[in-house]
Amino acid sequence: MSEQRVRVVGAGLAGCEAAFQLAARGVPVDLYDMKPHKMSPAHHSGDFCELVCSNSLRSDRVENAVGLLKAELRILGSLVLRVADETRVPAGGALAVDREGFSARVGEIIHTHPNITIHSEEVTLVPDVPAIIATGPLTSDVLAEDIARLTGEPLHFYDAAAPIVTYDSLDMTKVFRASRYGRGDDYLNCPMTREEYEAFYQALITAETAELRDFETPRVFEGCMPVEVMAKRGLQTLCFGPLKPVGLAVDGKEPHAVVQLRQDDKEGRLYNLVGFQTNLKFAEQRRVFGLIPGLEKAEYARYGVMHRNTFLNAPKLLDHNYQMRTRPGLYFAGQMTGVEGYVESASSGYVAAVSLARQLRGEQAIDFTAMTAIGSLGHYVSGYVGDDFQPMNVTFGIMESLPERIRKKTNRYAKIAERALERVREMQPNLSFT
Repeated sequence: MSEQRVRVVGAGLAGCEAAFQLAARGVPVDLYDMKPHKMSPAHHSGDFCELVCSNSLRSDRVENAVGLLKAELRILGSLVLRVADETRVPAGGALAVDREGFSARVGEIIHTHPNITIHSEEVTLVPDVPAIIATGPLTSDVLAEDIARLTGEPLHFYDAAAPIVTYDSLDMTKVFRASRYGRGDDYLNCPMTREEYEAFYQALITAETAELRDFETPRVFEGCMPVEVMAKRGLQTLCFGPLKPVGLAVDGKEPHAVVQLRQDDKEGRLYNLVGFQTNLKFAEQRRVFGLIPGLEKAEYARYGVMHRNTFLNAPKLLDHNYQMRTRPGLYFAGQMTGVEGYVESASSGYVAAVSLARQLRGEQAIDFTAMTAIGSLGHYVSGYVGDDFQPMNVTFGIMESLPERIRKKTNRYAKIAERALERVREMQPNLSFT
């Protein structure tokens, strides 16, 4: 066991993944989290690894970049992926989890690990090295100020969460079960005629939004854009986005638009509105979303909310392992590094932890390279060239191209995935817990 203790600040997906990976390698960890004594505006419970925006970890197919990233993390022994698989709920080709069960199981593993000591307190200053800061998109103001002092330039943008409704309150005479393209029946679907959609659209773009008094001028990340903001781009924008009817025919005919609901808990009592991140006032959410067929009398277990998201100027500050260039031994992980998404956050926690563990043992730094999904994220956020760095989900577009040209996209992605998984399997023995 290492004699040097590591401080991990933040017990979200990145922080819990990092703490577990360090502890599994014999490194004693002090894990700090301000919950439950102090909560951020977006959090609803004091549990570790709370899934704030959605219960979906997105596609599970390796021909999709986030599916490939999950496959890589499974090979590497990710805690987050292991528990996600244990607590999964039906979601077609996606990996979705029982939100409460997922958090509870991660928390149980972290709390009972002999190499992890939990500190339920707020950290207000950047800790001494070795340390990993994984305080997420809602880093407390005092710590954010100290990070700003250290780095010179943290940035802010806005993030939004979708509402959750109860199954029993839905009008199932208007709703049908199906996944796109005949891939099961894991989603609830609310079909809309052109007239129904246009009435909903007009109500949505004219609805009142909640005031954002405590924040600066919004900068909204495309992947979490409020549905009302997206709608204002044009009448049919939603029909090519979250409400697209493609692959969801009713009696052989596609509706004009379809609102999908995804199961949010193991028992199937709660469903969230897919792609409906919003900043509408609560009363407006009831009114406007009540125009969706099947949701006229929906009861809300949670309304959609909008909250601040904080991230660093990673290209200037971090290397591809998420270590601060000017302060060796200080790593960042999670969404504050500029990776976007649950799986991406967990992957950054994994890389930061394994890199730090190797550093403490005097071993050579690792580099998954941009040939892998996990490595491509670190290389993207550390190597971005341009004046407007923005958070990034994993995509094949940030991975290293194949030497040969493959015209068909599905075949090209399958070949990239094959190469990535081969590299990860080659590296895995040298990254194990021993």
